[in-house]
Amino acid sequence: MGNADTKLHFRKAVIQLTTKTQPVEATDDAFWDQFWVDSSTTIQDVFALVPAAEIRAVREESPSNLATLCYKAVERLVQAADSGCPSEKQRQIVLNCVRLLTRILPYIFEDADWRGFFWSTVPGAGRAGRLDEDDGEDEARPLAESLLLAIADLLFCPDFTAQSHKKSSADAAEDIQSIDSCEYIWEAGVGFAQTPPLNYVHDINRTELLKLLLTCFSEAMYLPPSSERKNLNPWVSFFCSTENRHALPLFTSLLNVVCAYDPVGYGFPYNHLLFSDQRELLVEQAVQILIVTLEQEAGSAAGAALQALDRSASPSAEEEQESAGPENLFVNYLSRIHREEDLSFILKGLARLLNNPLVQTYLPRSTKKIQFHQELLILFWKFCDFNKKFLFFVLKSSDVLDMLVPILFNLNDARADQSRVGLMHIGVFILLLLSGERNFGVRLNKPFTLRVPMDIPVFTGTHADLLIVIFHKIVTSGHQRLHPLFDCLLTVIVNISPYLKSLSMVAANKLLHLLEAFSTPWFLFSSPQNHHLVFFLLEVFNNIIQYQFDGNCNLVYAIIRKRNVFHQLANLPSDMASIQKALQRKKKSGISRTNSIETVSMEGSRPAVPAEPGTLKASLEATPALQVEFENVTEVRDIKNASTGGASEPNSRLVATAHVQLSAEMRKKRDVSLLTAAIISSGIDKITEKAQVSEDGTMVAVPHSDSPQATADCSAAAGGSDTESNSERDHEVYQAESEATRSRLSSVSSSAAWNPNPDWVLSWKVKLPLQTIMRLLQVLVPQVEKICIDKGLTDESEILKFLQHGTLVGLLPVPHPILIRKYQANAGTAMWFRTYMWGVIYLRNVDPPIWYDTDIRLFEIQRI
Repeated sequence: MGNADTKLHFRKAVIQLTTKTQPVEATDDAFWDQFWVDSSTTIQDVFALVPAAEIRAVREESPSNLATLCYKAVERLVQAADSGCPSEKQRQIVLNCVRLLTRILPYIFEDADWRGFFWSTVPGAGRAGRLDEDDGEDEARPLAESLLLAIADLLFCPDFTAQSHKKSSADAAEDIQSIDSCEYIWEAGVGFAQTPPLNYVHDINRTELLKLLLTCFSEAMYLPPSSERKNLNPWVSFFCSTENRHALPLFTSLLNVVCAYDPVGYGFPYNHLLFSDQRELLVEQAVQILIVTLEQEAGSAAGAALQALDRSASPSAEEEQESAGPENLFVNYLSRIHREEDLSFILKGLARLLNNPLVQTYLPRSTKKIQFHQELLILFWKFCDFNKKFLFFVLKSSDVLDMLVPILFNLNDARADQSRVGLMHIGVFILLLLSGERNFGVRLNKPFTLRVPMDIPVFTGTHADLLIVIFHKIVTSGHQRLHPLFDCLLTVIVNISPYLKSLSMVAANKLLHLLEAFSTPWFLFSSPQNHHLVFFLLEVFNNIIQYQFDGNCNLVYAIIRKRNVFHQLANLPSDMASIQKALQRKKKSGISRTNSIETVSMEGSRPAVPAEPGTLKASLEATPALQVEFENVTEVRDIKNASTGGASEPNSRLVATAHVQLSAEMRKKRDVSLLTAAIISSGIDKITEKAQVSEDGTMVAVPHSDSPQATADCSAAAGGSDTESNSERDHEVYQAESEATRSRLSSVSSSAAWNPNPDWVLSWKVKLPLQTIMRLLQVLVPQVEKICIDKGLTDESEILKFLQHGTLVGLLPVPHPILIRKYQANAGTAMWFRTYMWGVIYLRNVDPPIWYDTDIRLFEIQRI
């Protein structure tokens, strides 16, 4: 039968199904077999020949026929899983059923009345997993469980999705129910040493099955993130439970396939244009399945977040809610990986893939560039989050820099594109997590010698310089919706600052330019949180001066050159007339951009550009929907600190905007753009906990105090002695102001009602940690001026040489404790990650467009 005739026959079967007003009996095999027995349609054909309107029509007008179609398709898959698909015809039937279910499932999920259909029991469906009448005595198994178990079996089916172990064709077919699937793992790597021969047919079949599995898991996209949703995703929970005997080999197969993949291969130029790479499609589906199944608190994140608003809820109740449901074996297996060779295999695999877009060759476009870097970043995040041995292994050597450079590359490349604001968030969150560990700051001192195509100034320095230069670029030339990330960016710099041995002149000037921009009166008075950015930068300078003075003559010189900035900050006017005058000068741009435009960029770079009109947007824009502010969703541990000033106060709200119900007008407009409706405009104190570095180098967290005592800053106490030790002010522990906490919702969410006043300015101005810097200027400025006059110096190199050999031992205040802000997971960020993850998956699956034009509720889809 020709392909055209096959499509026509399949189309006629679809029309018959949509036109039949009477239910078709499940025993009418002649009718139902039309959909999978005689056809050989591709998945693209199925999506074209089964229109969305007709699926919805059958769902509304002939629900029993749609139910029977799903039941019969699952029945076929279960039968194939039992038999092992020995013939080519049976394998084609399996693929046809898989494609049809992939097409239909999203329309089952979008209707609330149908959502429980797959979890209802079917007469004759026994717990053994077989859909036949003989098992009627067993407890009935829901259709969803039968489908998931059949998919798991088929993913390790010899000669279909796995290499057969039988010696010759004369041997009996292997019994799929009795084989040990651990012997059929798809790729060598973690827990498996043998490399099976590459078989593209197997890869294609695996990809189709994984696509159906991902569609099953996507029920989460059709549920709004509300407090009523307290259960985990039932599809993921069952598939990753002990009910699935293939859980371990499947997790290992997915992980090894991803980490072993090399998109460049033997490196023949333009080979990706001459040959199709089926392994790449499999790797992309595998990494998407991994990030979805490794969601431990998938369904309860929203409920826990909203419950966090209720101060009466006890922590134990929240913990019980989070631990509800069966154990996720995928998370369990991931957390137990510990062998050095396995950790190295994973890290090198992820680094190789993330660095792929950075590879430069003499022939343009001669090597393949992968597109699933966002999924890889999410996977790396989950590894660091669930497996602390992996995190420590990453930071143990300079291999962490192989992850850092592609992350910074993506941040720099996406900074002007509003459609990639989610990528900006995940990149910054990863760096925030890494910066909480001392080793990360130490590793950054390694010289940066790569030539990556980034539009940043050419410099000679370390990876720390690269990080600071790119962060400066994000602040000064990123789009406006990145402002909530400024806190996180500066927190990363604060965390690494005590360990930076030698900043380049370029990076030092960038830091001073940020301080100059953030300390302008109109900017400080424009928002109740803007002054926190100044506190962060002053803390950076204090850390470097106190702990790394010897090697940082460039920064000291930059501070001396820009000393007027510090003097103006110390003498900031606080009377009402000055405040009003400053606000009247307010510019349209949020950040001063003077001296921030670079003329020389790195070789091969191209400027970051906004998204082109008509492109899909996976953004985190706040939408007019449910806005929730989460109070006390993290444990904030505040300790005595001489340099943080008011930085512990809430800087900005943690908002999760969730689309609950699309209006009729919105349904008409949606489809070109995806807006992930969950913004992390979080105050940094909401997503971090503070730890003090003790004398032996360990982190010590001091419990948070709920006392309403006013905040005190020990380094900026008015009239405090220069030599006064911190130990004499132990009682002035940094504490959250309860009044500020109580008024946060009203003062922040309605910024229009907030106005700066002298009392507010004075409340944080007196806490500015300027003491160390002022003492440095007091000592060094006269010396530098004297040298310049005496020797008639006009060249800064002589001044730098003088500063390099100078010392301030005994002249500076007693060094303050090093304060590290470590990332602390909370319900708000969990909800954000979940929404972002599904937004990325939605955008990446466009051929075929599995979820296109369906009633997605987790995020909002709009036309731009």
